[in-house]
Amino acid sequence: MHVVFVAPFFMQATLRFVYGAAELPGVRLSLISQDPLHRLPPSLRARLVGHEQIADGLNPAQIAIAVQKLAAHLGSPGRILATLEQAQVPVAQVREALKIEGLGVEAARNFRDKARMKSILRAEGIACARHRLAGDARTAIDFVEQVGFPIVVKPPAGAGAKATFKLENERDLRKYLSAYPPNPANPGLLEEFMTGSEFSFESALLRGETCWSSWSAYMPSPLQVLENDWIQWCVLLPRNTGGDEQRAIAPAAAKALKVLGLENGFSHLEWFRREDGSVAISEVGARPPGAQFMSLLSHAHDWNFYRGWAGLMALDEFEPPERKYACGAAYIRGQGRGPVRAIHGLDAAQARMGHLVVEAHLPKPGQAASDSYEGDGFVILRHPDTDVVKAALKELVTTVQVERAPSGA
Repeated sequence: MHVVFVAPFFMQATLRFVYGAAELPGVRLSLISQDPLHRLPPSLRARLVGHEQIADGLNPAQIAIAVQKLAAHLGSPGRILATLEQAQVPVAQVREALKIEGLGVEAARNFRDKARMKSILRAEGIACARHRLAGDARTAIDFVEQVGFPIVVKPPAGAGAKATFKLENERDLRKYLSAYPPNPANPGLLEEFMTGSEFSFESALLRGETCWSSWSAYMPSPLQVLENDWIQWCVLLPRNTGGDEQRAIAPAAAKALKVLGLENGFSHLEWFRREDGSVAISEVGARPPGAQFMSLLSHAHDWNFYRGWAGLMALDEFEPPERKYACGAAYIRGQGRGPVRAIHGLDAAQARMGHLVVEAHLPKPGQAASDSYEGDGFVILRHPDTDVVKAALKELVTTVQVERAPSGA
């Protein structure tokens, strides 16, 4: 099968998925990108049967022309793949225009537009945060008067929790409306602030049925991480994929994915376990998760989830083995916006937790501050006992500290 992968930018995380697709038996992979081909590692370039560079990697008209050029000498593609959140709608538009199987435009928009998503979920009786899409200041103020503080504001088509803020009081609201005045062309999404423990739920669907699922816990929540640049955070993937959390979210997740329109594919769903034990969905993506989640799953199962995702999307195959380990990722972050000056505590961490480390990407002195909530680096730990991994994660983020130079120094 000829399969086209739309990867606008050659980010390290994206290339892991491209490698996975290129390794599939019975697949000839071609690539469409905004970045030039010479930026790819030679080992990956050698696996491609075709490449088209376009000026705007998120423009559906340019993507469609590139697909047609590739099809002229490689045959019509059976599937078009993409992992980037911002690429989901334009790629769906190309699929529909060229009559290629996969996620359609309406379903892609249901997942991409967070206000639309929550409206659909609430209409179906699925618990999620009350929300309002505000195209002007008056609408935003009316929503706050109805729901009360605190509230969360974010772009309706956000990704990776960027440009997301918590407003605690009237002063915060005035500052937000002054800095980001909502208008019909650039509205803001306002949501009630939910409290409780925050988790994720990943699942694979074939013909509308869940064939695999998993959950993980955030320590602490992503919003707390965004608000406090000194927090080094963690994700814990327990060895046991069942338990109370799985039983609590699985039925709501299956219903949410159905009403949003996912038939075949991988999903990443974020949700809250509220203090009364009930669950509420935060948001859902019809794509694999970022923040090293797929690496965590790969290490937990001793199975390549990047290639597994590609097999699901291209060949309708997904059969990971039983999970063997608990895994966790600690995200290393320094306070402030200056470059990294030094990293402290590495020797102590290596002595106490080095035997648990299966993957690490540590910041280096002189490295510029990351603009991602993931931080400047990460360490992945693995052990058969979930409690061992959880305790080690907590120790790791208190032992290893990133020192930054003052901004502008």
